[in-house]
Amino acid sequence: MPLLISPFWWLGGILLFVIWIAIAFWPARVARRKGHSFILFFIFSLFFFPLALLVAYMSSDRRAATT
Repeated sequence: MPLLISPFWWLGGILLFVIWIAIAFWPARVARRKGHSFILFFIFSLFFFPLALLVAYMSSDRRAATT
């Protein structure tokens, strides 16, 4: 049985990697809408997703302050 499963382990890894990258876009998009750096929040959310999501939603809106 392990011989049938082992050649396909990389498929699950690729799927998890794609989901990880896709979820990291969420805080980055929230931060971009508030006038913060998309790239910095994307990198932040790759490593600390829950914290990045909280910081993105709790940060002030820079675009509202400049108008």
